[in-house]
Amino acid sequence: MVKAIRIHQTGGPEVLTYEDVEIGQPGPGQALVRHAAIGLNFIDCYFRSGLYPAPGGLPLIPGNEGAGTVVAIGDGVTEVAVGDRVAYVVGPGSYAEERLVPADRLVQLPDAISFEVGAAAMLKGMTVRNLLLRTHKVGPGTTLLFHAAAGGVGQIAGQWAKHLGATVIGTAGGAEKVALAKSLGYDHVIDYKKDDFVAAVKDITGGRGVDVVYDSIGKDTFPKSLDCLRPLGLFVSFGNASGPVPPFSLQELASRGSLFATRSTVFSYIAQRADLEASAADLFAVLTSGAVKIPVSNSWKLADAASAHRALEARATTGSAVLIP
Repeated sequence: MVKAIRIHQTGGPEVLTYEDVEIGQPGPGQALVRHAAIGLNFIDCYFRSGLYPAPGGLPLIPGNEGAGTVVAIGDGVTEVAVGDRVAYVVGPGSYAEERLVPADRLVQLPDAISFEVGAAAMLKGMTVRNLLLRTHKVGPGTTLLFHAAAGGVGQIAGQWAKHLGATVIGTAGGAEKVALAKSLGYDHVIDYKKDDFVAAVKDITGGRGVDVVYDSIGKDTFPKSLDCLRPLGLFVSFGNASGPVPPFSLQELASRGSLFATRSTVFSYIAQRADLEASAADLFAVLTSGAVKIPVSNSWKLADAASAHRALEARATTGSAVLIP
């Protein structure tokens, strides 16, 4: 038996219960990972609240990423060996001291990267990698807008986009978060609590608009995000921190200059083993080179996961966060 957080019914943070669970031994193609750190992400709140349906129903162990040591492997496993330092992002199940993981979803964690950074980096870091390198190819000449610039994903995105040579505009709430984002690669940061971000983007770009908007906020920033785009620009929705984007007519895209729109999820981009390895390799390369730094500025004990969720939903955190078993 190991300790884990489970959800028996959807609801607020109070439905997260700390209890004993039976994990079992790895079957064919599986590895047993003893967690040193567990990634904490806003998507975990979506599963807890019921916004995203729980795969396989309830009860559910939330959490999509972690880092630790392989302590056992099942038949046919060739990707990892007992004793390997590993990290992963898969479906829910990581809020536990140990977890069975499909071995082909594990990647080797370089010695230069701590377990805490590894756990915090996988989902956010590979999300950014695929947003900037695959959803829209960012490089010199690209001007982009990234909402929630001071958040965990936003901090990584600012550094990485600047490393790629883009002009990087962000939004953040309050002077402290604006200053933080400016220190992490953003050329311009708009305080959405004081200023109209659409007008500010138009002013910064000389009325042209940006090539791409990355929006994890959802309801509160839509459709104003569309108004920030140049004709033929791309709206990338990849989260719903304020609630989902409401249904809209495709005419909304046409009337603003034949815009493109997509709803991106990292799991589609890493479904194949080769794509997972390529995404992780790019992420680990920018981390070990120092081009991107991921400070783990918030941590809670696994047993205190409810407090962590309250902080996330209150937008009281900046940067990345982990749970420690």
